[in-house]
Amino acid sequence: MLQVLAIRTFRKLFTAQIVALLGTGLLTVALGLLAFDLAGAQAGAVLGTALTIKMLAYVFVAPVMAALVEKLPKKAVLVGADLIRGGIALMLPAVDQAWQIYVLVFVLQSASATFTPAFQSLIPAVLPDERQYTRALSLSRLAYDLESLVSPALAAALLSVMTFHELFLGTVAGFMFSAALVVTTQLPTATAVKQEGSLWHRTTLGARIFAKTPELRGLLALNLAVAAATALVLVNTVVYARDLFAGSNADVAIALACFGAGSMAAALSTPRALDRIADRSLMMTGAALLGLGLAGTFVLLATAGPWHILLGLWVALGAGTSMISTPSARLLRRSATESTRTRIFTAQFSLSHACFIITYPVAGWIGASAGQPAAAAVLALVAMISTVAALKFWPAAARTGAEPASRKG
Repeated sequence: MLQVLAIRTFRKLFTAQIVALLGTGLLTVALGLLAFDLAGAQAGAVLGTALTIKMLAYVFVAPVMAALVEKLPKKAVLVGADLIRGGIALMLPAVDQAWQIYVLVFVLQSASATFTPAFQSLIPAVLPDERQYTRALSLSRLAYDLESLVSPALAAALLSVMTFHELFLGTVAGFMFSAALVVTTQLPTATAVKQEGSLWHRTTLGARIFAKTPELRGLLALNLAVAAATALVLVNTVVYARDLFAGSNADVAIALACFGAGSMAAALSTPRALDRIADRSLMMTGAALLGLGLAGTFVLLATAGPWHILLGLWVALGAGTSMISTPSARLLRRSATESTRTRIFTAQFSLSHACFIITYPVAGWIGASAGQPAAAAVLALVAMISTVAALKFWPAAARTGAEPASRKG
């Protein structure tokens, strides 16, 4: 897996991704603590609203920005987005009202909605070989897991010597260093993009390709299962740790780290697994694990079970999400042409985050109004229905190039 790091361009982009995500991980912990500081036991509702706004930016801004900036140099797009994100993060420590969180989160995540699809669509051009690309996807997944593993651990250490407001400065540093790395990286020469059709046509092209492709329709359903598990973890971990289990800020970070550890373990094993089994088999297994993990969380909360069982469930949920998310880009790459790659990656970014518009409010608002067991039960049901839908939308006979490498002639 580490052989792909010998490729200089990928190594620098991967490093940029890591440092930006370290900063984003600090932002996740700091936002949760800021919400608890402002709203106490209602922090889940505040954080759920903020994360829903984040998803709205991802869903509606990403496809529009992809269409608007498609003729601009990728380097300028990536660096500009990083600078905007760093500037907004610098303002967050001064927040003292919930509405201010909502406004700043929308602007920051609009910049992320521009950065991330452009970054993801660049990697296939850097690594055209599929086996190398698969290993790069696993490394990329590991980088995302830093947000749930290393960043919370770092946050726990920093909280012993500073206030949570100062954690936001780590986010600023991450975005600035990411921008500097991108500036000094020689990116592949982009193929000239000819703009065809109206802005609406270009904005919706990726979604229309999804609608026509069986494995992408199945991926969309699996995205909802991932959103159900992730929402429960990100929105309600702070409430579980601080309120239900009477823990500390460090316990919040530990629980998030367990989620990241499960995801990382699954990501490390994905390349070898995909050499032996099809993408579909691995992803459906991950979806089943998510349904069982969420159901287990409901039982734990309803029976007032012990804290260490919750940590184990978070490990399982992290593994399930990674088993779906890591191979997903392989499906996107196979379904794309040179001219549609950015649109398809943007559509996945937008449509997958649209699922969180459903699951974040469920996790936050139902948890605050009807109780935490009710929120876990509803999300478990969502994950199970999504898995059944994925099996129907993406039948085994509809695999298009999704066979493991060892079976290819």
